Amino acid sequence: MAVCPFCIAFSVIWAVFRRISFAWIGQDILGIALIITVLQIVRLPNLKVGTILLSCAFLYDIFWVFVSKLWFKESVMIVVARGDKSGEDGIPMLLKIPRMFDPWGGYSVIGFGDIILPGLVVAFSHRYDWLTNKSFKTGYFVWAMTAYGLGLLVTYVALNLMDGHGQPALLYIVPFILGTLLTLAKKRRDLRLLWTIGEPERLCPHVQLRPSQ
Repeated sequence: MAVCPFCIAFSVIWAVFRRISFAWIGQDILGIALIITVLQIVRLPNLKVGTILLSCAFLYDIFWVFVSKLWFKESVMIVVARGDKSGEDGIPMLLKIPRMFDPWGGYSVIGFGDIILPGLVVAFSHRYDWLTNKSFKTGYFVWAMTAYGLGLLVTYVALNLMDGHGQPALLYIVPFILGTLLTLAKKRRDLRLLWTIGEPERLCPHVQLRPSQ
């Protein structure tokens, strides 16, 4: 509660000065705070829910970036994100950073959904590793993070290959994350637990010693 007035003041200041050149810094700070809050509050019960969620988001992203052009003559997702017809810089639901070495300027952007939805699965893998007392080497968290990073890297490669045309990040991120976790879990014979209950049948001693769990 002590930081609440500061947060409100920061948000108001950003809203007032959002048109200045470095307002993207304030937008990113607010966005990162929101993303962290969501990932702390929302928890996936098992990998099955995470798979369904990411699969639906995967199809949703593809439809509104590519398929929507067949009906509306332009990509609805890209138009909304950039705010092309609103006179604004776009909805503040994305992280943005200036392109430092691009002669045409502009921003590199990524939507909150491209971070939060995969992040829920990554956070789930981290929680499972903690409940089972797995190390970084034997757990799933590092693999999930690596898969997300590779998916994001491929997204930006595709963006450059497509001459800057907006790409649905989940098109690349989802297969990397789900493919990695499902394959690894099946190989380690953890798939049934991850898919159904999302936690070990027997809690490790370090968990039982914490009454809050």
